Amino acid sequence: MNKFDWSLVQSFLAVAEDGSFSAAARSLGISQPTVGRQIAELERQMGTPLFQRENRGHRLTDAGGELLGHAHAMQVGAAQMSLAAAGQSQVLSGTVRITASVVVSHYLLPSIFADIRRAEPEIELELNPSDATENLLFREADIAVRMYRPEQLDVITRKVGAQRFGLYASRDFIAAHGQPETLEEFRNFDVIGYDRSDLMIEGMRAMGIAADRSYFTIRCDNQTVYVEMVRAGCGIGVVAENVAAADDGLVRVLPEVAIPDLPIWLTAHAALRSSPRIRRIYDLLAEGLIRVAGA
Repeated sequence: MNKFDWSLVQSFLAVAEDGSFSAAARSLGISQPTVGRQIAELERQMGTPLFQRENRGHRLTDAGGELLGHAHAMQVGAAQMSLAAAGQSQVLSGTVRITASVVVSHYLLPSIFADIRRAEPEIELELNPSDATENLLFREADIAVRMYRPEQLDVITRKVGAQRFGLYASRDFIAAHGQPETLEEFRNFDVIGYDRSDLMIEGMRAMGIAADRSYFTIRCDNQTVYVEMVRAGCGIGVVAENVAAADDGLVRVLPEVAIPDLPIWLTAHAALRSSPRIRRIYDLLAEGLIRVAGA
């Protein structure tokens, strides 16, 4: 094998992770026939089949499974080389990609982004609102705003604030149903919960309420939709204080009930902190988040 094409390994990894040529093509942004040709070429170079066709996709052969660890090592090496190169850029222009939770992206970051654009008009910003964990090593994002402290050793992170929460209902809901004055009364009101997440169930149980999924009359995991349901009068819900403070239509219910804060951590891969562009946006994001969420 005189020459080795890295794109063949990328396709191999995508098919192994996604389970089919079509899913791999979508994740790579190329056509399915291209993925098929690349896998066929890699199998020709390796001299053995790497995948076995099944009804719902492709499964690694024994030979493919043996190569998977080596392919992952190549992927990590390529990513680290890319990060090292990106960290050497000394210009305050270009693109910075940021990922943050849906609720932080929706309610906190727009005003911060406006300030950043005024301060650094040569830097382009990309925002990926996602509650999934983006991989900083593989440049799915340059900077991440997390609601937990990352445990990777190769990242730098800083706590920049916290989301503080309370129980809220809309004025229309209270006009129609009244509002609870005690936890005992609270049990008789409609409460909006989460769908797949158990956080609300655990929180209610900590308050002494034996809640399960059926306790919540409406369930939704998307935080922005959740807030809109509270605003629409669907029931009482848990809303971030800084979000509720900006809405005259929401009223605090049972303010004495303590709901745990969620910390806000700003994270970037250590290699990218040597890039003035990334470092500048990291610092401006930190300033903005401290201003709106408090350190």
